[in-house]
Amino acid sequence: MAASGAELLSCIFCLSLLANVVTPDENVTSHDFNATASDEFTVTPNVTDSYTTTSEATEPTPSYTVQPTAAAQPLPVSGRLLLPATDVDRLCPCDEHRGACDINCCCDTECDEELPLFTGCSVSTVSGTKQLCSCDVASYSLRSTIDGYSELQPSVRKETNYDIFCIRSQNRIDGWSHPSPSLPTDSNFDSLFNQFTSFLFGLEENTAELQAPSGYQYGDVMVTAGEDGGRGMFWLPAPGVTADCVDTSPAAFLKDDSRGCSRRVNLDQDCSSLPVLNMDTYTDIQLLTGTNNDAAVVPVEVASVIQQSVEGTQTKWNVSGGENLSPVLLNPEVCANVVLKVVYVMKYNPAGEIVSVSVSLVLGFVRETALPLKQEFQITFVQQDVEEVAVDYSGNPGYVVGLPLVSGTRTHDGIVRSIDSRETLSLLDAAEDQDCLRGLHQRSPVLFGLDSVSGCTLRLEDTANCSLVSQVLLDVLRGPNYPQYVASFGNSPLNNPLDWVQISSFRPGEAQSCSIPLSLHLEVEWTKYGSLVNAQPQIVSIKEVVQTNTTSLALLSGGSSSILTISMSVAFIPVSAAALPGYNAMPTIDAKLPYDFFSPFV
Repeated sequence: MAASGAELLSCIFCLSLLANVVTPDENVTSHDFNATASDEFTVTPNVTDSYTTTSEATEPTPSYTVQPTAAAQPLPVSGRLLLPATDVDRLCPCDEHRGACDINCCCDTECDEELPLFTGCSVSTVSGTKQLCSCDVASYSLRSTIDGYSELQPSVRKETNYDIFCIRSQNRIDGWSHPSPSLPTDSNFDSLFNQFTSFLFGLEENTAELQAPSGYQYGDVMVTAGEDGGRGMFWLPAPGVTADCVDTSPAAFLKDDSRGCSRRVNLDQDCSSLPVLNMDTYTDIQLLTGTNNDAAVVPVEVASVIQQSVEGTQTKWNVSGGENLSPVLLNPEVCANVVLKVVYVMKYNPAGEIVSVSVSLVLGFVRETALPLKQEFQITFVQQDVEEVAVDYSGNPGYVVGLPLVSGTRTHDGIVRSIDSRETLSLLDAAEDQDCLRGLHQRSPVLFGLDSVSGCTLRLEDTANCSLVSQVLLDVLRGPNYPQYVASFGNSPLNNPLDWVQISSFRPGEAQSCSIPLSLHLEVEWTKYGSLVNAQPQIVSIKEVVQTNTTSLALLSGGSSSILTISMSVAFIPVSAAALPGYNAMPTIDAKLPYDFFSPFV
């Protein structure tokens, strides 16, 4: 019995030692919670943090006990890094029509059949909330297959947010670095809020609430006000998958855009009834200055109306407010006062609020043989009270190959040039069966260093009034606002006329009774200016050569044809002299020695 009692005491002693060794390893803190991150994502993660401490058996183990709250239920644990429960590749902001495919919306799951015909992705990236340390970003792009169709290439990557302070990991042990924080509950939330927000400027009354911006942000869709008080979006027609106009295409704030599309209309039925042909559709619009509910209303003012004839000539119409410019069917094949071009100019202030909106329109005649109807739409944003205008140059200082020639007109104050690249020295676009005297003529700026040839056709029956046709044809070849001077360098200042080269005109051949320009050729001579290491191209002269007919037009056409080809070309001729190697001459030493320098030897 004595031996048995000793063995029993020995077992009890061993169990007590084992209990002392295991106890420090059981200091584990565990939290399970459900949280909601924001309105955009519903977050329901379960997070468990475990911290295990190991120490020797002889040292005491510190222990801290958090007293639970009796009646109140704890709120979600604060300070955790939430994880979004929604996959970012399932979000699609451009999917506006449920059950139908949205054009060029690459993330729309209902566009499997239309996807091969997409021309681009209206939304290229979709990301989650920016309030997390990192978020997933879905990217969408298109690539062309061997058959010419589009193929979607989606991808998802993780993007780190460097604008917020994040604790990625920690190795603290409760009670060793700082005491365990109190969990916010319904009863102690106000006291904790006052405790941890007292650093905001020291006083509670100094804390200011963040106000939402009153104006538009970059890329926002502008809002219109209806007659019944409802709200809508500002539309700007644009081509869809085909060249046909899509009238429900929104215009984005601060995004200058130029669009062209076509319409298939029946003049006999649609001339007076189709709204998109009437100018009132584009002028009777009221925009809201911002996105707030109390935003003011800005009407659209008509800046100018230009009427275009059947032949293509344009005349400015003085609008006084009482004219009726609605489309009118003159005969079954001609419809007048049809909207051909719409240009919006929106002025905004630094707060992003729209101050004023003006529109310029081009109305013209549409023939049945000229269908489908082609329309152009432009929108430009101009900031209020901004005098400095960005001017594009074509080099610094010398010209860069492929950039437009800088041209302008000389006045008493210097050189005046347009900031619009289309109102510069240009040539006709090469197009098939382009009539010189009919229709609109597309032009392209003359690019430095690139020789070009283009032209148009002239019908002999149109040359009855020779003097009038000659001047009109010359104006077509030269283009509108034909400049007088060209900058010698790509960044020549406007206030120094000596840095600009005048365009000289030359007409070879003998004058005829009916002198029609058959070709217009521009010869641009340039040289390399400066050192050989970094030579800068400089224009030294530019000559306009107009070739006219020396015989009758009937002989030029060959007698069997009634069509002449009128050409326009530009050539760049380098006139730089060949570089010659140069050698510096040996220096001469002009020194005189004293007369007795070699004394007494000499």
